[in-house]
Amino acid sequence: MRRDEIGDLLAFMAVAEERSFTRAAARMGTSQSSLSHTIRRIEERMGVRLLTRTTRNVAPTDAGEQLLETLRPAFDDIETRVDVISALGAKPAGTIRLTSSRQAAVGIVMPAASRLMAEYPDINIEISVDQKFTDIVSERYDAGVRLGERVEKDMVAVRIGPELRMAVAGAPGYFEKRGKPLSPHDLMQHVCINLRLPTLGGLYIWEFEKDDRPLNVRVQGQFTCNDVPMLVEAAVNGLGLVCLPDDQFGSLFDDGRLEHVLEDWCPPFPGYHLYYPSRRQVSPAFRLLIEALRYRD
Repeated sequence: MRRDEIGDLLAFMAVAEERSFTRAAARMGTSQSSLSHTIRRIEERMGVRLLTRTTRNVAPTDAGEQLLETLRPAFDDIETRVDVISALGAKPAGTIRLTSSRQAAVGIVMPAASRLMAEYPDINIEISVDQKFTDIVSERYDAGVRLGERVEKDMVAVRIGPELRMAVAGAPGYFEKRGKPLSPHDLMQHVCINLRLPTLGGLYIWEFEKDDRPLNVRVQGQFTCNDVPMLVEAAVNGLGLVCLPDDQFGSLFDDGRLEHVLEDWCPPFPGYHLYYPSRRQVSPAFRLLIEALRYRD
């Protein structure tokens, strides 16, 4: 790819994201006519229409959306790495405020934060542990940690952990008395432990999927709690079955204190992501934290 073609792709991204030649031209520091000519050149070169133009609106076509989804993470990654290298010439400093669930804070964020603070003594990190969803803008956090499928689309999301799976688990003693469910439908004959959701206060509906067929089950049982470690402990004590992300169980499966069931109904889903509202306004210190947390297979 020639260097001028890279510039053309950046121009396309600006128009597709702004949905306006006027705003995109201001963003790129060029004229509307020049930008329009660039877009026509890209479409002719690729042999496909990328934008739908009306008198009031500009919107990506299906092909344009696919191109935008390909370009955005690639250019984001380039800009992130350039900024990190540039930050090496400065002295990163300041306080970074994060909100995170306990599991992600302990298992993912804290190890990376500890290494970063040891290397950069002028960087301070504050972590607020909270299970409920937090408005990081109104609460003035620099970023939050959330499962990838729950990150709002207007946020920048950086993957910081592997894929996860839901796990339905029970103690061996429970299964000796009740048997094991063979499908989610069998859960109606089992004692289940309910999770009270911290944000809205409702009960978590157990979610399953097999062969692209989703199935949600409202379970019943004697014990309900909004604290995940207590739910796990209740399952270990034989109070019923529990359904939680598999990273919540530690070594309990390996040491035999809990057993998996319905594994073929629990497909993987996006794991933890760091999310924040504007990639272009972050400090050198925060940029370093992003790279320290970024998950690499």
